[in-house]
Amino acid sequence: MEGVSKAENCGMGSPSDAGLPPNPLAGAYRHCLGSARAAASPCNSPLVRHLSLVKTKMVDVSVGPENGREGCETNFIPVVRSGGWSDIGFRRSMEDAYVCFDNFTRDHGVKNIGEGPNAFYGVFDGHGGKHAADFACNNLPKFIAEDEDFPREVERAVASAFHHTDTAFAEACSLDAALSSGTTALAALVVGRSLVVANVGDCRAVLCRRGRAIEMSRDHRPVRIDELSRIESLGGYVYDGYLNGQLNITRALGDWHMEGMKTNNRKGGPLSAEPELMRVLLTEEDEFLIMGCDGIWEVFRSQNAVDFARRKLQEHNDPAACCRELVDEALKRKSGDNLAVVVVCFQEVSPPNLAVPRGRVQRSISAEHLKEIQGFLDGLGE
Repeated sequence: MEGVSKAENCGMGSPSDAGLPPNPLAGAYRHCLGSARAAASPCNSPLVRHLSLVKTKMVDVSVGPENGREGCETNFIPVVRSGGWSDIGFRRSMEDAYVCFDNFTRDHGVKNIGEGPNAFYGVFDGHGGKHAADFACNNLPKFIAEDEDFPREVERAVASAFHHTDTAFAEACSLDAALSSGTTALAALVVGRSLVVANVGDCRAVLCRRGRAIEMSRDHRPVRIDELSRIESLGGYVYDGYLNGQLNITRALGDWHMEGMKTNNRKGGPLSAEPELMRVLLTEEDEFLIMGCDGIWEVFRSQNAVDFARRKLQEHNDPAACCRELVDEALKRKSGDNLAVVVVCFQEVSPPNLAVPRGRVQRSISAEHLKEIQGFLDGLGE
C-alpha cells in the first residue's frame, strides 16, 4: 500500500516454507539491508559526482501516442505498490538479490523531494559468488540517497552511485579477497511521474502500458554491435560469445579479480560499470513494471511476462503474489538459473479488461468459384 517502505530479500532466497525448493541461504541473509544500515558506513560524507559521468547518456523512451494525451500528462499521479520474490531454483547456491523501497527518501533521510511518490527498486544477479550482489543490494540505494545531485538530478545521481558501488566493492575486495565476485544490477526509481531505469548486465525491466510490453532496459551482451565496438576500443575482445573468453555479459559491478576486465584509469576496461539509463513519464495508461533477473527471461518473452502478470493482477491485485507466481511459472518452464523478480504497480486498482473492437470482416468470392456454385445448383435442378 501507499507509503509503506520495504527492504526485502537482499541476498536471500524465498522462505523455504512457501512451497518452493528450500534455500539454504534464507535464514542467514534475511533482512541484511536493514542490518546493514545499523553498521558503520564506509562513506559518511555526501558523495560527489563521479568523474566518468561526463559521457553518461540518458535515453528518453518513446512509448507511443499516449504520451501526447493531455489528461494523462497533467493529472496522473502514480500510487506505487510493490512486491518481490526469489528462489534458488535448480542451482546449488543462491546469488540473486532484490530490494524494494516504496518510500525511498523517507527511509534514507532525503529532504526537499517534492510531492508524489519516491521509490527505489533493485534486482541483482551475482556470479562467481553472492558477495557482489549482496554488497550492491546494500549500498547502491544508500549511495544514491547520499549523492549531492539527488534528487535534483536523478539520472546523474544514479549513474554516479553505480560507479561508487563498483569502486567501493573493489576496495572491500582488496581487504578481503574472499569477497571477489561480480553482479549485474538493475535499478528503478519512481520520483513523481518520472520512471528512471538504470541497468548493467542482463537483468531486464519491462513496463506494461495498457497491456503492451515496453522494454525499459537492454541486455548487455557481447553480441551487441555497439558493445563489441566499445570493448575492442578498450583492448578487450569477444571469443565464442564471451567477453575476453570469460563472461557472457559486457557490463557488471565487481569482477575486479578478473585480469584485463577493469582498470582504475578514466577510460576503464572492457567490462564497464557505467549504467545504461532510460526514462519515461508515467501516464494513467501505465499499469506496472516487471524487473527480473535473466533466469526469468530465459523462459519468458517480455510480452509473455506482461500478459502473465497482468492476468494474475486482475485476479488478486497483489504484486507480491504476482512475483511468486512468475517465479513458480519460470520453474515449471525449467529455467536453469536462480530467480528473482520485482513487480511495481502504479495504480491502486487492478488492470482493467481490455475491450478489443471487432472489426468488420469483408468476404468475397471469385468469379471462378461463382461459376462452380452455379454449375452445382444447375446440376441439382436437373
